Amino acid sequence: MTFHYITRIIQKQREFFAGGATRDISFRKKQLILLEKAILKNERAIMDALHEDLRKPEFESYAAEIGILYPEIRTAVKNIFSWARTRKVSTPVLHFLSSSYVYQEPYGVALIIGPWNYPFQLTIAPLIAAMAAGNCAVLKPSELSPATSHVIARIISENFDPSYIAVFEGGVEETKTLLQEKFDYIFFTGGTAVGKIIMNAAAQNLTPVTLELGGKSPTIVHRDAHLEYAAKRIAWGKFFNAGQTCLAPDYLLVHQEVKNKFIEIFKKTITTFYGEDPSKSRDYARIINDRHFARVCALMKGGNIIHGGGTDPVERYIAPTVIDNVSLEDAIMKEEIFGPLMPVLAYDDIAQPLSIINSMPRPLALYLFTKSRKIEKHVLERAHFGGGCINDTVSHVGSTTLPFGGIGDSGMGRYHGKAGFDTFSHQRSILKRSNLVDMKLRYPPYGNRVKLLQKLFKFIG
Repeated sequence: MTFHYITRIIQKQREFFAGGATRDISFRKKQLILLEKAILKNERAIMDALHEDLRKPEFESYAAEIGILYPEIRTAVKNIFSWARTRKVSTPVLHFLSSSYVYQEPYGVALIIGPWNYPFQLTIAPLIAAMAAGNCAVLKPSELSPATSHVIARIISENFDPSYIAVFEGGVEETKTLLQEKFDYIFFTGGTAVGKIIMNAAAQNLTPVTLELGGKSPTIVHRDAHLEYAAKRIAWGKFFNAGQTCLAPDYLLVHQEVKNKFIEIFKKTITTFYGEDPSKSRDYARIINDRHFARVCALMKGGNIIHGGGTDPVERYIAPTVIDNVSLEDAIMKEEIFGPLMPVLAYDDIAQPLSIINSMPRPLALYLFTKSRKIEKHVLERAHFGGGCINDTVSHVGSTTLPFGGIGDSGMGRYHGKAGFDTFSHQRSILKRSNLVDMKLRYPPYGNRVKLLQKLFKFIG
């Protein structure tokens, strides 16, 4: 893939966008329905590719990579007309005999850079939003999940003209080459370190960005929590995709009164989910590559392993592992784990977990297990995080009515449902002035009009 080839494709997309086809709502609907049919037709190939890249179980592949996309497409198709229509808004008295409107304007040509952990869904979901908003798009799937990258490239090339949607495969050099181009919007999903590189590259062209990153998402289990439900919901969220989920529960903060009881239930839950030997479970994924395998294994050195701990470098297998007596100074508490390790810390008062959470970079998610509305309100008011759940984990990401995104180090921008449409749209404000009269007050020479102006603005206020 050469620089000139990339430039040529992007120029074709600019020409296609300038032609106005993507502004037509019926065109957008038709293309989204075509995308849905293409995904449906290729479900088997997508799941096979995900198994090859991550040994991802079919259930997890379908639920989190394929099925979750259908409501996104159908919600967009159903609502595009209302989302895209010009809205008349109120006009201040200052602008009497005028009317005000907000137009939804597509940006133009968008670059979407996908990650490797959910390589299909997290590349296609932002594409759905970009298409709904009327943009052209260039996709760059992750090179660390090559089988899925190839499937994405084939599906797009078989169904869409590259002057509308194009896919560029490759690694770091290809991404660097793409970032040298001027795009109208960049949407990136991945790690914080690379997110900074993307944002710096975008700044060179003053290109707006959405960064969907990650972070150490805390999980609080208060003393009044329903421990059995909490154990199941936390284990599911943590060990889904072998912990390689940007909003997985990263560490546990458990009230001292229920800690021992909860840990025993949690360990039994893991065994119920994956058996005595999870390496033999068909429902448990593998680490993406050798580098990440070695990184996650190195994080086991702090604290005491009280469940799991088994590894197999050939299979890139790491067992669901629980680590007790962890210190905030241990390496496992210094970075996002992104693997199947669950460190456990205890607390006596709700102020303690809040202090820990707020001392760290703001996470993508927070999960709280409690029956107390007072504790719920207190935590939501005091902790800073992107989004989350009360008495559940991860599930908020699957809602088309909840904007999904991070804050601070965990990202910027929102998508899913209308939030995605808004992300890929510029809200253009237009004030339409009447020609019936013309107010002379604003024109020079101004003379001694300041007092009149002061009275006018006090009245308006």
